[in-house]
Amino acid sequence: MAVADRLARFAAAATWDDVPDEAREALKLRLLDSVGCAIGAQDGPPVRAIRADLAELGGEPRCSFVGGGRGTPPDAALYNGALIRYLDFNDSYLAPGETCHPSDNVAPVLAAAQFAGAAGGDLLAALAVAYQVQCRLADEAPVRSRYFDHTTQGAYAVAAGVSRALGLDAERTANAVAIAGTALNALRVTRTSLSNWKGLAYPFTAFAATRAALLARRGVTGPRDVFEGRKGFMEAIAGPFEIDWERERLDAAPKTIVKRFNAEIHSQSAVEAALELRAEAGFRPEEVEHVEVDTFDVAFSIIGGGDEGDKTAVSTKEEADHSLPYMVAAALLDGRLMPEQYEPERIARADVQALLRRVRVRPDESLSARFPAELGCRLRIRLGNGTVLERAKTDYEGFHTRPVGWKAAERKLETLSAGWTDASLRARLIECVRTLEDRSADDLASLLELVSAPTIDNRDRR
Repeated sequence: MAVADRLARFAAAATWDDVPDEAREALKLRLLDSVGCAIGAQDGPPVRAIRADLAELGGEPRCSFVGGGRGTPPDAALYNGALIRYLDFNDSYLAPGETCHPSDNVAPVLAAAQFAGAAGGDLLAALAVAYQVQCRLADEAPVRSRYFDHTTQGAYAVAAGVSRALGLDAERTANAVAIAGTALNALRVTRTSLSNWKGLAYPFTAFAATRAALLARRGVTGPRDVFEGRKGFMEAIAGPFEIDWERERLDAAPKTIVKRFNAEIHSQSAVEAALELRAEAGFRPEEVEHVEVDTFDVAFSIIGGGDEGDKTAVSTKEEADHSLPYMVAAALLDGRLMPEQYEPERIARADVQALLRRVRVRPDESLSARFPAELGCRLRIRLGNGTVLERAKTDYEGFHTRPVGWKAAERKLETLSAGWTDASLRARLIECVRTLEDRSADDLASLLELVSAPTIDNRDRR
């Protein structure tokens, strides 16, 4: 039996009853976290451009858009997915050779479940499938070192999760996986030459993989040996690997981590250290002479100025939220790191541009050896009077060693969505997510339509 067939049997058979108790609440918390991220991102220029494009082109109004309106399942996967991803504030999964954002699967799975009239338990089971597929492929078939993007594994995750949400049988699910996996192999240049596409790459994968599942639903077939076949995923990209899908559990959610700060995931412990030292020592930002950050090799490569490029030339949001020097500098200056720290005016200001150039990032072998079990860093702040402040961290609040609960998730929702929701709607969203297995997918999606939204004008149609 082909690998895609075994994966498909795993996905098609999954139920909410199969999700372990420890994973159930974790999955719901990640769903609520995603809702907050989506609502808070509505004014982002790239997502406004997508909304304008969808409004101009139209589409059968079957699935809800956050903030009102409806469109096709692929369009809802694209737009709502762009909202969840744009702030770079959603969850992450750390494997030794790959980092991904499993909640990128929320939008396509929700769209498919609403389209299919699925129960809330089926929506959650489908989301658990997508989490499992993406995380396990990140573990066993990383592609970053081969210059492919993590959205490559995401194609398989979306196809499997969407197929489960649609209620497809194993045969059609295997074809959905085969079509998406064959077609959607993305380049790592997305992360080395930063642009709006950084936040849109996975939503676009979700858009296309959702369409792949809908085509498979109609009987369209794909190359079933997409993984192990000649010139398939293993031979062309990942190399050989084994995952026994018959033995897999739906237990990935608790192994993912949520973000305390609006910052790239590998920066979280360093930002927490910087903010703790600022609060405890009470120094003025202008007293900072320089900052030294020791970190693990993955962080240095992606956000510290290593393999993926210089991180001191910062002029856009995408460059700022993937620059450890910028994020540490902004946190020290403002005492927080939230969406407002990525506004164009804040990025361009002289104080942060000067301080980020005095933040020195170095890889440390001992910290690298303990990643991903730890998210280690050592931070030293030297003040002009000669005082040196130091803090070492192995994790942060939100890491799997210090998990957050409902109160933290609710506070994040309020912080991100306050300008677009009132307390009553937030309470309804929280209760819907908390009890989703007793509701329908449409209940949640329809609530998201009630969120206030910005007006789209001609500037968004440029």
